[in-house]
Amino acid sequence: MKTQIESMRARFCEQAAAADTPDKLEELRIAYLGKKGEITGLLKELRALPDDEKKEAGRLINALKEEAENTVARRTEELRNAAEESAVRHARRYNPTIPHTADHGSYHPITLVQRELEEIFTGMGFTVEDYPEIVTDYQCFASLNIPPYHPARDMQDTFYLENGQLLKTQTSAAQNHIMRKYGPPLRAIFPGRCFRNEATDACHENTFFQMEGLMIDKDISISNLIYFMKTMLSEVFARPIRVRLRPGYFPFTEPGFELDINCLICGGEGCPSCKNSGWLELCPCGMVHPNVLREGGIDPELYTGFAFGLGLTRLAMMKYGIKDIRDLNAGNLPILAQFGNR
Repeated sequence: MKTQIESMRARFCEQAAAADTPDKLEELRIAYLGKKGEITGLLKELRALPDDEKKEAGRLINALKEEAENTVARRTEELRNAAEESAVRHARRYNPTIPHTADHGSYHPITLVQRELEEIFTGMGFTVEDYPEIVTDYQCFASLNIPPYHPARDMQDTFYLENGQLLKTQTSAAQNHIMRKYGPPLRAIFPGRCFRNEATDACHENTFFQMEGLMIDKDISISNLIYFMKTMLSEVFARPIRVRLRPGYFPFTEPGFELDINCLICGGEGCPSCKNSGWLELCPCGMVHPNVLREGGIDPELYTGFAFGLGLTRLAMMKYGIKDIRDLNAGNLPILAQFGNR
Protein backbone atom coordinates (compact mmCIF):
# COMPACT_ATOMS: atom_id res chain seq x y z
CA MET A 1 0.00 0.00 0.00
CA LYS A 2 2.95 2.35 0.59
CA THR A 3 3.72 2.34 -3.13
CA GLN A 4 0.07 3.06 -3.90
CA ILE A 5 0.05 6.01 -1.47
CA GLU A 6 3.23 7.52 -2.91
CA SER A 7 1.89 7.17 -6.43
CA MET A 8 -1.35 8.88 -5.41
CA ARG A 9 0.59 11.71 -3.71
CA ALA A 10 2.63 12.38 -6.84
CA ARG A 11 -0.47 12.32 -9.04
CA PHE A 12 -2.37 14.66 -6.71
CA CYS A 13 0.48 17.19 -6.51
CA GLU A 14 0.79 17.26 -10.29
CA GLN A 15 -2.95 17.82 -10.76
CA ALA A 16 -3.08 20.46 -7.99
CA ALA A 17 -0.32 22.46 -9.68
CA ALA A 18 -2.22 22.30 -12.98
CA ALA A 19 -5.56 23.38 -11.47
CA ASP A 20 -5.66 27.01 -12.57
CA THR A 21 -9.26 27.91 -11.67
CA PRO A 22 -11.30 27.58 -8.46
CA ASP A 23 -13.70 25.20 -10.22
CA LYS A 24 -10.91 22.84 -11.26
CA LEU A 25 -9.47 22.93 -7.76
CA GLU A 26 -12.85 22.07 -6.25
CA GLU A 27 -13.22 19.16 -8.68
CA LEU A 28 -9.79 17.93 -7.59
CA ARG A 29 -10.71 18.24 -3.91
CA ILE A 30 -13.86 16.16 -4.40
CA ALA A 31 -11.99 13.59 -6.48
CA TYR A 32 -9.49 12.94 -3.69
CA LEU A 33 -11.07 14.11 -0.43
CA GLY A 34 -14.80 13.72 -1.07
CA LYS A 35 -16.90 10.89 0.36
CA LYS A 36 -16.11 8.79 -2.71
CA GLY A 37 -12.63 10.26 -3.22
CA GLU A 38 -9.46 8.29 -3.77
CA ILE A 39 -7.88 9.12 -0.40
CA THR A 40 -11.14 8.32 1.37
CA GLY A 41 -11.12 5.01 -0.48
CA LEU A 42 -7.67 4.19 0.89
CA LEU A 43 -8.99 4.55 4.43
CA LYS A 44 -11.70 1.99 3.63
CA GLU A 45 -9.09 -0.43 2.30
CA LEU A 46 -7.36 -0.50 5.69
CA ARG A 47 -9.84 -3.10 6.89
CA ALA A 48 -8.41 -5.68 4.54
CA LEU A 49 -4.80 -5.24 5.72
CA PRO A 50 -3.12 -7.48 8.28
CA ASP A 51 -3.13 -6.02 11.80
CA ASP A 52 0.64 -5.45 11.80
CA GLU A 53 0.39 -3.24 8.68
CA LYS A 54 -2.69 -1.20 9.58
CA LYS A 55 -0.96 1.26 11.94
CA GLU A 56 1.77 2.31 9.50
CA ALA A 57 -0.62 2.41 6.54
CA GLY A 58 -3.10 4.50 8.54
CA ARG A 59 -0.35 6.97 9.45
CA LEU A 60 0.71 7.34 5.82
CA ILE A 61 -2.86 7.80 4.60
CA ASN A 62 -3.62 10.44 7.25
CA ALA A 63 -0.41 12.27 6.34
CA LEU A 64 -1.45 12.21 2.69
CA LYS A 65 -4.92 13.50 3.58
CA GLU A 66 -3.49 16.37 5.65
CA GLU A 67 -1.03 17.25 2.88
CA ALA A 68 -3.83 17.27 0.30
CA GLU A 69 -6.05 19.50 2.47
CA ASN A 70 -3.18 21.96 3.01
CA THR A 71 -2.35 21.97 -0.69
CA VAL A 72 -5.95 22.74 -1.63
CA ALA A 73 -6.07 25.59 0.91
CA ARG A 74 -2.76 27.01 -0.34
CA ARG A 75 -3.73 26.80 -4.01
CA THR A 76 -7.10 28.43 -3.21
CA GLU A 77 -5.27 31.39 -1.65
CA GLU A 78 -2.84 31.58 -4.57
CA LEU A 79 -5.66 31.67 -7.12
CA ARG A 80 -7.52 34.32 -5.12
CA ASN A 81 -4.42 36.52 -4.91
CA ALA A 82 -3.73 36.06 -8.61
CA ALA A 83 -7.29 37.08 -9.48
CA GLU A 84 -7.06 40.21 -7.33
CA GLU A 85 -3.70 41.15 -8.84
CA SER A 86 -5.12 40.69 -12.32
CA ALA A 87 -8.04 42.97 -11.43
CA VAL A 88 -5.61 45.65 -10.31
CA ARG A 89 -3.25 45.34 -13.27
CA HIS A 90 -5.97 45.31 -15.91
CA ALA A 91 -8.38 47.86 -14.48
CA ARG A 92 -9.44 50.17 -17.29
CA ARG A 93 -9.15 53.93 -17.39
CA TYR A 94 -12.18 55.69 -15.99
CA ASN A 95 -14.60 57.10 -18.56
CA PRO A 96 -17.90 58.53 -17.23
CA THR A 97 -19.46 58.49 -20.71
CA ILE A 98 -19.35 54.70 -21.17
CA PRO A 99 -22.76 53.04 -20.55
CA HIS A 100 -22.65 49.85 -18.55
CA THR A 101 -25.44 47.33 -18.16
CA ALA A 102 -23.64 44.33 -16.65
CA ASP A 103 -25.55 42.56 -13.90
CA HIS A 104 -22.50 41.55 -11.87
CA GLY A 105 -20.48 43.45 -9.28
CA SER A 106 -17.01 44.94 -9.40
CA TYR A 107 -14.29 46.11 -7.07
CA HIS A 108 -14.41 49.77 -6.09
CA PRO A 109 -11.42 51.72 -7.47
CA ILE A 110 -10.32 52.62 -3.93
CA THR A 111 -10.34 48.92 -3.03
CA LEU A 112 -8.14 48.17 -6.02
CA VAL A 113 -5.67 50.91 -5.07
CA GLN A 114 -5.65 49.85 -1.41
CA ARG A 115 -4.93 46.22 -2.24
CA GLU A 116 -2.16 47.21 -4.63
CA LEU A 117 -0.55 49.39 -1.95
CA GLU A 118 -0.88 46.63 0.65
CA GLU A 119 1.00 44.32 -1.69
CA ILE A 120 3.72 46.93 -2.26
CA PHE A 121 4.24 47.69 1.42
CA THR A 122 4.07 44.09 2.63
CA GLY A 123 6.80 43.43 0.08
CA MET A 124 8.88 46.03 1.95
CA GLY A 125 8.32 44.40 5.33
CA PHE A 126 5.24 46.29 6.56
CA THR A 127 2.32 44.62 8.34
CA VAL A 128 -1.27 45.57 7.51
CA GLU A 129 -3.43 46.61 10.46
CA ASP A 130 -7.11 47.47 10.88
CA TYR A 131 -8.62 50.05 13.24
CA PRO A 132 -12.15 51.19 14.21
CA GLU A 133 -13.84 54.17 12.57
CA ILE A 134 -15.23 55.38 15.90
CA VAL A 135 -12.45 56.44 18.28
CA THR A 136 -11.89 58.43 21.46
CA ASP A 137 -10.66 62.00 21.75
CA TYR A 138 -7.43 60.65 23.19
CA GLN A 139 -6.78 58.36 20.22
CA CYS A 140 -7.55 60.95 17.56
CA PHE A 141 -6.02 64.02 19.20
CA ALA A 142 -4.45 63.88 22.67
CA SER A 143 -2.14 60.93 21.91
CA LEU A 144 -0.97 62.81 18.80
CA ASN A 145 0.31 65.87 20.67
CA ILE A 146 -3.00 67.75 20.18
CA PRO A 147 -4.32 68.46 23.70
CA PRO A 148 -7.74 70.06 24.35
CA TYR A 149 -8.07 73.62 23.09
CA HIS A 150 -5.01 73.24 20.82
CA PRO A 151 -5.50 75.44 17.72
CA ALA A 152 -4.71 72.49 15.46
CA ARG A 153 -8.10 71.00 16.27
CA ASP A 154 -9.66 73.78 14.21
CA MET A 155 -7.95 72.28 11.14
CA GLN A 156 -10.33 69.31 11.27
CA ASP A 157 -14.07 69.91 11.49
CA THR A 158 -14.97 66.80 13.46
CA PHE A 159 -18.13 64.71 13.78
CA TYR A 160 -18.65 64.12 17.52
CA LEU A 161 -21.04 61.56 18.98
CA GLU A 162 -23.28 62.05 22.01
CA ASN A 163 -21.11 59.73 24.13
CA GLY A 164 -18.02 61.92 23.58
CA GLN A 165 -16.45 59.66 20.97
CA LEU A 166 -15.98 60.78 17.38
CA LEU A 167 -15.64 59.59 13.81
CA LYS A 168 -11.91 59.51 13.20
CA THR A 169 -10.68 62.44 11.16
CA GLN A 170 -7.39 60.78 10.23
CA THR A 171 -5.84 57.33 10.20
CA SER A 172 -3.15 58.71 12.54
CA ALA A 173 -5.63 57.89 15.32
CA ALA A 174 -4.23 54.33 15.23
CA GLN A 175 -0.61 55.33 15.83
CA ASN A 176 -0.66 55.09 19.61
CA HIS A 177 -2.38 51.69 19.51
CA ILE A 178 0.13 50.30 16.98
CA MET A 179 3.12 51.58 18.97
CA ARG A 180 1.87 49.97 22.15
CA LYS A 181 0.89 46.77 20.35
CA TYR A 182 4.28 46.11 18.75
CA GLY A 183 6.84 48.43 20.29
CA PRO A 184 10.01 49.23 18.37
CA PRO A 185 11.16 48.35 15.81
CA LEU A 186 7.99 48.36 13.76
CA ARG A 187 6.74 48.80 10.21
CA ALA A 188 2.98 48.99 9.75
CA ILE A 189 0.34 50.41 7.47
CA PHE A 190 -3.29 50.86 8.49
CA PRO A 191 -5.81 51.86 5.81
CA GLY A 192 -9.21 53.17 6.79
CA ARG A 193 -12.11 55.52 6.21
CA CYS A 194 -12.01 59.04 7.65
CA PHE A 195 -14.70 61.66 8.20
CA ARG A 196 -14.68 65.47 8.28
CA ASN A 197 -17.43 68.03 8.00
CA GLU A 198 -16.04 69.33 4.70
CA ALA A 199 -17.68 71.51 2.09
CA THR A 200 -17.64 69.12 -0.88
CA ASP A 201 -16.20 70.02 -4.26
CA ALA A 202 -14.25 68.25 -7.03
CA CYS A 203 -11.37 67.39 -4.67
CA HIS A 204 -12.99 67.38 -1.18
CA GLU A 205 -15.47 64.99 0.42
CA ASN A 206 -16.79 64.50 3.94
CA THR A 207 -15.93 60.79 3.73
CA PHE A 208 -12.60 59.66 2.29
CA PHE A 209 -9.98 56.94 2.61
CA GLN A 210 -6.42 57.18 3.86
CA MET A 211 -3.58 54.77 4.48
CA GLU A 212 -1.40 55.55 7.47
CA GLY A 213 2.17 54.31 7.45
CA LEU A 214 4.50 54.10 10.43
CA MET A 215 8.11 53.01 10.64
CA ILE A 216 10.08 53.26 13.88
CA ASP A 217 13.60 52.01 14.51
CA LYS A 218 17.04 53.27 15.40
CA ASP A 219 18.54 55.91 13.07
CA ILE A 220 15.45 56.43 10.88
CA SER A 221 15.71 59.70 8.94
CA ILE A 222 13.91 61.79 6.34
CA SER A 223 15.90 59.95 3.67
CA ASN A 224 14.10 56.73 4.61
CA LEU A 225 10.75 58.50 4.30
CA ILE A 226 11.58 59.85 0.82
CA TYR A 227 12.81 56.44 -0.34
CA PHE A 228 9.63 54.63 0.66
CA MET A 229 7.39 57.31 -0.87
CA LYS A 230 9.26 57.27 -4.20
CA THR A 231 9.26 53.48 -4.28
CA MET A 232 5.52 53.36 -3.63
CA LEU A 233 4.65 55.92 -6.32
CA SER A 234 6.87 54.31 -8.96
CA GLU A 235 5.16 50.96 -8.30
CA VAL A 236 1.62 52.37 -8.39
CA PHE A 237 1.94 54.43 -11.56
CA ALA A 238 4.61 52.33 -13.32
CA ARG A 239 6.15 55.52 -14.74
CA PRO A 240 8.07 58.56 -13.48
CA ILE A 241 5.85 60.95 -11.50
CA ARG A 242 6.71 64.53 -10.58
CA VAL A 243 6.46 65.15 -6.85
CA ARG A 244 7.41 67.95 -4.53
CA LEU A 245 8.12 67.93 -0.82
CA ARG A 246 7.30 71.15 1.00
CA PRO A 247 7.20 72.07 4.69
CA GLY A 248 3.90 71.38 6.43
CA TYR A 249 2.67 71.75 9.99
CA PHE A 250 1.29 68.76 11.86
CA PRO A 251 1.42 68.63 15.68
CA PHE A 252 2.39 64.95 15.59
CA THR A 253 5.44 65.34 13.31
CA GLU A 254 8.67 67.30 13.64
CA PRO A 255 9.61 68.21 10.99
CA GLY A 256 6.46 67.81 8.91
CA PHE A 257 6.01 67.85 5.14
CA GLU A 258 3.38 67.86 2.43
CA LEU A 259 4.12 65.51 -0.45
CA ASP A 260 2.33 66.78 -3.56
CA ILE A 261 1.94 65.00 -6.88
CA ASN A 262 1.80 66.74 -10.24
CA CYS A 263 -1.88 66.59 -11.23
CA LEU A 264 -2.35 63.74 -13.72
CA ILE A 265 -5.82 64.96 -14.69
CA CYS A 266 -4.56 68.14 -16.35
CA GLY A 267 -0.86 67.37 -16.64
CA GLY A 268 -0.03 70.24 -14.29
CA GLU A 269 -1.80 72.92 -16.29
CA GLY A 270 -4.50 73.50 -13.66
CA CYS A 271 -8.05 72.16 -13.30
CA PRO A 272 -10.84 71.95 -10.67
CA SER A 273 -9.41 68.69 -9.36
CA CYS A 274 -6.18 70.43 -8.30
CA LYS A 275 -7.77 73.85 -7.63
CA ASN A 276 -6.03 75.12 -10.77
CA SER A 277 -2.62 74.84 -9.11
CA GLY A 278 -1.25 71.93 -11.14
CA TRP A 279 -0.46 70.06 -7.89
CA LEU A 280 -2.53 67.80 -5.66
CA GLU A 281 -1.78 67.21 -2.00
CA LEU A 282 -1.35 63.46 -1.70
CA CYS A 283 0.56 62.55 1.40
CA PRO A 284 1.09 64.58 4.57
CA CYS A 285 4.14 63.08 6.26
CA GLY A 286 7.09 63.70 8.54
CA MET A 287 9.23 62.46 11.38
CA VAL A 288 7.21 61.27 14.37
CA HIS A 289 7.20 63.90 17.11
CA PRO A 290 9.09 62.87 20.29
CA ASN A 291 5.97 63.55 22.38
CA VAL A 292 4.00 61.07 20.26
CA LEU A 293 6.73 58.44 20.70
CA ARG A 294 6.72 58.94 24.47
CA GLU A 295 2.92 58.66 24.57
CA GLY A 296 3.24 55.37 22.69
CA GLY A 297 5.71 54.00 25.24
CA ILE A 298 8.80 54.47 23.02
CA ASP A 299 11.96 56.28 24.12
CA PRO A 300 12.70 59.11 21.60
CA GLU A 301 16.31 59.15 22.77
CA LEU A 302 16.78 55.65 21.35
CA TYR A 303 14.32 55.53 18.45
CA THR A 304 13.11 57.74 15.63
CA GLY A 305 10.51 57.13 12.98
CA PHE A 306 8.47 58.53 10.16
CA ALA A 307 4.74 58.54 9.52
CA PHE A 308 2.61 59.34 6.49
CA GLY A 309 -1.10 59.66 5.76
CA LEU A 310 -1.51 58.68 2.14
CA GLY A 311 -4.77 59.80 0.56
CA LEU A 312 -6.18 56.64 -1.07
CA THR A 313 -9.13 58.53 -2.55
CA ARG A 314 -6.92 61.09 -4.28
CA LEU A 315 -4.50 58.41 -5.37
CA ALA A 316 -7.37 56.53 -7.03
CA MET A 317 -8.39 59.77 -8.79
CA MET A 318 -4.87 60.21 -10.19
CA LYS A 319 -4.41 56.55 -11.15
CA TYR A 320 -7.70 56.25 -13.03
CA GLY A 321 -8.19 59.83 -14.21
CA ILE A 322 -11.30 60.48 -12.09
CA LYS A 323 -11.96 64.22 -12.26
CA ASP A 324 -14.52 64.54 -9.47
CA ILE A 325 -14.02 62.94 -6.06
CA ARG A 326 -17.78 62.84 -5.53
CA ASP A 327 -18.11 60.13 -8.19
CA LEU A 328 -16.39 57.70 -5.81
CA ASN A 329 -19.09 57.99 -3.13
CA ALA A 330 -22.07 58.48 -5.42
CA GLY A 331 -22.94 54.79 -5.69
CA ASN A 332 -23.28 55.13 -9.46
CA LEU A 333 -22.98 51.51 -10.57
CA PRO A 334 -22.47 52.19 -14.31
CA ILE A 335 -19.44 54.32 -13.35
CA LEU A 336 -17.99 52.06 -10.66
CA ALA A 337 -18.53 48.87 -12.69
CA GLN A 338 -15.79 50.00 -15.11
CA PHE A 339 -13.14 48.95 -12.58
CA GLY A 340 -11.93 45.41 -12.13
CA ASN A 341 -15.12 43.58 -13.05
CA ARG A 342 -15.43 40.20 -11.34
